[in-house]
Formats: sequence, C-alpha cells, structure tokens
Amino acid sequence: MPFWHRLVVVAVVILASGVIAKLIDLRMGRKKLAPGAETRYRVLRRSIMAAVVFIGLLSSLLVIPQVRAIAGGLLASSAVLGVIIGFASQRTLGNFVAGLLIAITQPIRLGDRVSYDGEDGVIEEIGLTYTFIRTQDQARLVVPNEKLASDTIRNSTIRSRETFAEITVQVPLSADLGAVVDELREEVAGERDALVYVSELDANATLTIRAGAADEDVAQHLERDLRVRAHGRLRALGIWG
Repeated sequence: MPFWHRLVVVAVVILASGVIAKLIDLRMGRKKLAPGAETRYRVLRRSIMAAVVFIGLLSSLLVIPQVRAIAGGLLASSAVLGVIIGFASQRTLGNFVAGLLIAITQPIRLGDRVSYDGEDGVIEEIGLTYTFIRTQDQARLVVPNEKLASDTIRNSTIRSRETFAEITVQVPLSADLGAVVDELREEVAGERDALVYVSELDANATLTIRAGAADEDVAQHLERDLRVRAHGRLRALGIWG
C-alpha cells in the first residue's frame, strides 16, 4: 500500500474515533441526574472519550509499518518504558486518579458552594485532571485534582443545597432603628426563615436582611429582589430621599 494511502487511513481512523467519542459523550450527556450522580457521570464521560480517542490514535498509527516496527521494539522493552512514563507523567496520572477519587467519594459535587484557598465560589466543572471553581467575581480558579483531593476545602452545600440570601443596608443613626427593623421584618415576613437585625453601629447603622433560599442561584435572585424591596420600604419611611 502506498505511503499516502496509509496516511489517508490514519486520518480516517483518527477522525472516526473523534466522531465516535463525541457521539458517546452527547448520548451520555442527555441524561439529567442529581448532582452526586452527575459528578460521577461527567468524569466517566471524560474517561470514555479519552480512551476512545487514545485507542483510535494508536490503531491508526499501527497501520504504518515503520510505526509498527517501533512499537514492537518498545513493547519488547515495556518494563523500561513503563518506568520512564511513570516518572514523566507522575503528576498527570496523580491528577487523573485524584479526579476519579473525587468523583467516587464526592467531597465536592458540581454546583457545590465551596471556600478554597481564601476564595469563595461554586464548583463549575470537574475534569480528568483539573477542577474549575467559579468565584463570586465570575473568575475561575483552576485547581489540579491532586491538590484539591489533599487540601482542606470548605463545602457549604455538601449535605444540602439550601442556603441564605443576605443583604445589608445603611441607615443613619438618627433614624428610629426599632421602627425601621419592624418595617423591614414586615417586608420579608413571607420569606422562609426571614431575619432582620442591626449587625453594626458605626458612622451609620448596618441592618442585615436574611432569608432562606433553595440553592445558590435562587439566593442570588432573591438578594437582588430584597435590595429593591428594602430600598422602596426605606424610601417610604423617609429614611432615604
């Protein structure tokens, strides 16, 4: 077989393996699962895709006689090759194994609200080697799985996704704080686990308004709503012009 024919076969096999891997991923990605199952499922999808592409690439290269000859020689010295690869890819393999352990033991799950290395954020993606944490300013922390599996991480939603929406407002010290607190409590009386209290006295009085929310997304929407409602109530009282 001419050399360019072999190159065509290589390209076709690589392309086919990529398409097959993508189809498998799309098929598996259609299922809607609970956060715990979704975390395991997504890591499984990534592993299957990587395996399919790797097998396809290896199969295509073996079509070329020169590559087959080299492969035979490498297999004959597999012990030496294994040691070399082991040292060269120790960190990558460690991250991969740590990713599998995270998916199985689930100290974190997709969508969990966590604190890591002084940053608060939400677990956005758990990959084969890295985990992505979306911070409050919409930046991304990219953490190697091996480091994440060995470090201490605070998970606020490991047992339940329920959280609190919380805002603060500044009120002049000259205002009747008791009346203001009563008005704001009336405003949020319909919210779950609602709480209004004076949290600080400084140049102004700081009032904290808190209400329960089903998850982080609901909490963010509720916080926006509470700001508008608190502003309207304080203006009606004449606190703000």
